[in-house]
Amino acid sequence: MNDDSSIVRLTAMLRAEAARLRPGDRLPSSRELMRVHGVSPVTVSRALARLAAEGQVITRPGSGTYVAPVLTRPNGTADLSWQTVALGDRVVDDTAVSGLLTPPPDGVIPLTGGYLNPALRPSKALSAAASRALRRPDAWALPPLTGLPELRRWFAQEAGGDVTPSDALILSGGQSALTHAFRALAAPDAPILVETPTYPGALAAARAAGLRATAVPMDRDGVRPELLAEAFAVTGARVFFCQPTLHNPTGATLTLERRRQVLAVARAAGAFVVEDDYARYFATAPAPPPMISLDAHGTVVYVNSLTKVLSPSMRVAGVIARGPAARRLRATHLVESFFVARPLQETALEFVGSSAWPRHLAGLGAELTARRDALATALATRIPAAEIHLLPRGGLHLWVRLPPDRDEETVVEAARRAGVLVSPGGIYYPAEAPGPMVRVTHVAALHLPELIEGVRRLATALDED
Repeated sequence: MNDDSSIVRLTAMLRAEAARLRPGDRLPSSRELMRVHGVSPVTVSRALARLAAEGQVITRPGSGTYVAPVLTRPNGTADLSWQTVALGDRVVDDTAVSGLLTPPPDGVIPLTGGYLNPALRPSKALSAAASRALRRPDAWALPPLTGLPELRRWFAQEAGGDVTPSDALILSGGQSALTHAFRALAAPDAPILVETPTYPGALAAARAAGLRATAVPMDRDGVRPELLAEAFAVTGARVFFCQPTLHNPTGATLTLERRRQVLAVARAAGAFVVEDDYARYFATAPAPPPMISLDAHGTVVYVNSLTKVLSPSMRVAGVIARGPAARRLRATHLVESFFVARPLQETALEFVGSSAWPRHLAGLGAELTARRDALATALATRIPAAEIHLLPRGGLHLWVRLPPDRDEETVVEAARRAGVLVSPGGIYYPAEAPGPMVRVTHVAALHLPELIEGVRRLATALDED
């Protein structure tokens, strides 16, 4: 058979085959084509090249040849299905995070979310701080790449221990800090240990970085050190993510003794602890010191953010790290983000250095206590069959176990129809959840009457389920 005619024949047959298949379907391998049609590798290669030039197929080295998508649809709009083949199977799942950030529809009461409602934010004081910050001569100049020295000093002092300003790096909010920390500390496809349940944003960030989250059980006093040691041994993980103060969603606070045990376990495993101290300013009773203040070996990478305690748009966080981990974290941040906008840093510095900061914390503490108690009382009165995991000493949430015969997703959907939003417990677990749970937030509602009405609507949904 003439080589040119062989190429023409095979091209025609493959063109017809591609026409029968759907865009994105895989054609037979080159080896299979050679065997079935009795042609050489060169003939197969040139036939596929002709089809690729015609836009009939897409060849992905090491994967195979696929039917190309139709470039236009009948109505004239672009067909972007080709991107499915080009992107591959790596998916970034933002479902849990977007659900927590999406504002509720009109008339719907939010008992979910992680930010203070507008009435609880120090908006006027923040505006005043921003006005003062923007009057500074260098307000719009390039900031130091690791952050303003005075702001780094403030975060270092908040961390305590022997932390110095040179250990601090300013990043754009706590979520960004976690993303950078996970990428800097662990390679793709590596395991990462997390408390279970845990913050969905951390799970999403870990998965987006290609990490495999493994659960470590907790009790009412936080993560169990003996099971953490076992998890390090079994998985070979070198990173453990935790929220030791007012853990999200359970509200547990790790005792001082357990904090020391966790540090000892991590050090013995040669591993890092990523300490997310997001709720330190929501504590209504003295909490143990941050683990970073107890760490003398560079084990802890510490995250402290101003976003939740001030405003969703105050996206400023301080990250404390030491040694090669700090250098890698700074390099990762520089390559991906350059720096945090100077006006935002200057505003944060103005605010925490003013009398408005302690005044805000004092008023917020009293409000959190009143809201927590009102929510707990309403739940006990309206939904006695539901069990509150514990009554935290501060924080934003209550973790609630539903009756075991209830389906969690059905309850959440029924609540939405009744006009109230709650967070399904399943999104807080890296694997299967142990039973139906919901997280109920008390700071998203505008005032106490709305909070109580939200619980009434939730009770109605449970009765209808």
